[in-house]
Amino acid sequence: MNAVQTYRYLQPSALRTAGLDLQTSGGPAANPRFFSGFLTTPAAAAAGLLAVAEVARTRYHQPVSPASLDPVVTGSRNRLRFESFSGCCGVYARMDVVPAGFDGEVVGHGTTNVDVNPPLREALARVGGIEPLHLAVGPNDLTVSTMEAAVVERKVPLPGRWMRGFAEVHVLTAGFEPRAEVPAAEAAAFLRRLPGGSDRSVLWAVPAGRTLRLTSRPAPGAVCLAGAGRLAALRGLLRHARTLRVYGPTVRTGSPAVPSTWELDTGSLRLSLTLSPEPYRGFSGEGAALLALAGDEVIDDAELVSALLSWDPTIDVIALAEAAGLPDDRVRAALAQLGTAGRVGYDVADAGYFHRVMPHDAGRAERDNPRLVGARTLVEQGAVRRDGDHATVRSGDEDYRVRRLPDGGFTCTCRWWAKHQGQRGPCKHALAVSMVAEVTA
Repeated sequence: MNAVQTYRYLQPSALRTAGLDLQTSGGPAANPRFFSGFLTTPAAAAAGLLAVAEVARTRYHQPVSPASLDPVVTGSRNRLRFESFSGCCGVYARMDVVPAGFDGEVVGHGTTNVDVNPPLREALARVGGIEPLHLAVGPNDLTVSTMEAAVVERKVPLPGRWMRGFAEVHVLTAGFEPRAEVPAAEAAAFLRRLPGGSDRSVLWAVPAGRTLRLTSRPAPGAVCLAGAGRLAALRGLLRHARTLRVYGPTVRTGSPAVPSTWELDTGSLRLSLTLSPEPYRGFSGEGAALLALAGDEVIDDAELVSALLSWDPTIDVIALAEAAGLPDDRVRAALAQLGTAGRVGYDVADAGYFHRVMPHDAGRAERDNPRLVGARTLVEQGAVRRDGDHATVRSGDEDYRVRRLPDGGFTCTCRWWAKHQGQRGPCKHALAVSMVAEVTA
C-alpha cells in the first residue's frame, strides 16, 4: 500500500561556515535536536552520510528516477545512527558514528528523519582535509523557540515499506555471524572486481587468505552476494576504511540465496549495507518475523519490555529478561513485536539489539502481515487438527498437510509454500499450526 508522507523542516539542511547543520523532522518532539559537536573525521563522515542518502534515493531493482526519501537518525547516549532503505527496499544502509567519531555529546535521545537535500549532497561531496567538522543535528535553539508553533508534525513520518523493512531486517541479521574480515587494500581490490550495477546474479564470497574469492555455488563458510552492484555505495568510504567485515547466516552446500551484511569500519564510524537474498526481493516481504509474532503473550510482553528499554547503545537481552521476569525467547519475541513499529534494530558488529524512539503501535503487526491475520482466523475457526509432528488445516474447501521439521521450520502442501519453499517465512497454515502447538505445549 502506498502512502503520501509529509516531511516538515524549519529550514533546509546545509554545510555552513560553522559546520554541518542537519535539519530534522518528527520524532518525540517537533524538529528535535540530538547532537551538537565536532566530527573527528569529517571527510569519512561526509562520505558515509552521502552513502546512506544515496541508498535512500536509489531503486536497484527496476531502476526509476531517484526518490526523495530522507534518512532516519537515532541519538542514544554515545552513538549516532543514520539509516535508510533503498527505493526497492532490498538494501538497508546504516552509518554508526561511535564515540571516537565525535567530540561532543548526544543532547537528546530519540529518532527522526534528516533532510539531506541536493545542495547539501553537493557540499558534502566537497568535504576534505583533517579539520574537525561541527555537526548540529536539528535546528538551533533560537530557531526552535521562534518557529516551533509553525511545526505540528510529531510522529516520525516513514514510508510503510521502511517500517516493514525495519521489522524484518533486525530478525534476519540477529542470526548472522562474522564470516570474514578483509584489510582495506584487499577490500578495495575485491569491490573493483565485482560485476556492474546491472548484474542480477547470485554469487557467493568465500574467505581466501586476506581477501575474498567469488564462486557461483554456496559452500560452508560462504557469504551470499546477490546483485553485487548493490554494494556500490561502499566505494566512497573505501579510502577512509581500515577493514571490510562480512556477516551472514550459516550456509551449506546447496543452500538457497540468503541475506548478508557488508561493513566498512574506519575506527570512528561504521558503514554497513545489508542486502536482501535476491535483487528483486525487498526486505518488507521476507516474513522472517512471523513466527516470533505468533505467540499469544507477545503483545503483552512487548508492552512490558518497551517500558524497560534504556538508552544504552545496545540492548542486553539477558539483563532485560531478568528485569522483566521472562525467559530469553519471549524477550526476543517481544523485541520482534516492537520491531514491527520500527522500535528495535540489530547491530551485527555489536551482536546486540538497539532501539529507536517511535510510537509503539501494537496493531501494526496485524496490519502489515496478512498471513498472521489469516492464521489467527484459522485457529479461531478450529481449522487445525494435529497429529504428532503433522497437522491438517482446513482452509476454504481444501485440506492442507503441514509437517514440522527437526529445525523448527515447516512444510505445507499449499501453493504458496510450493512457490517459495519456505524462503519468505511460513504460510498462514504453518503459522496456525505453530499457534495451536504453543497453546497445547
